[in-house]
Amino acid sequence: MNKRIILTASFFGAVAVLLGAFGAHGLKALIDGPSLEIWQKGVNYQFYHTFALLYLSTFARYRNKLINIAYFCFTFGIILFSGSLYLLATRSISHLGFTEFIGPVTPIGGLLLVLGWIMLFFAAFKDK
Repeated sequence: MNKRIILTASFFGAVAVLLGAFGAHGLKALIDGPSLEIWQKGVNYQFYHTFALLYLSTFARYRNKLINIAYFCFTFGIILFSGSLYLLATRSISHLGFTEFIGPVTPIGGLLLVLGWIMLFFAAFKDK
């Protein structure tokens, strides 16, 4: 479990750096300011929860079910929350037909991120 968490966090961290650089340099001329802010919000939350995953890996040695739940909440929360923000930010240039349906996905991802923090709280509370 510990290795899986660290590998996932490493992947998300590398992708966040790439997407942050792409937003700052590649998208700046292609999308408007508010869309660029949405993109940056996705990058920021991806980074925050990448660090949360890394911290979570320090608890993984306890084989606690709450750690496993937190891992899945953070992982899918990042994908749904940040991923939907990336799609929403680039809808003016991507012309994907389904982006108008993406809006409700963002709060679901946010809820998963919150649940990840709650699971981490209870895992730490339960730790002896």
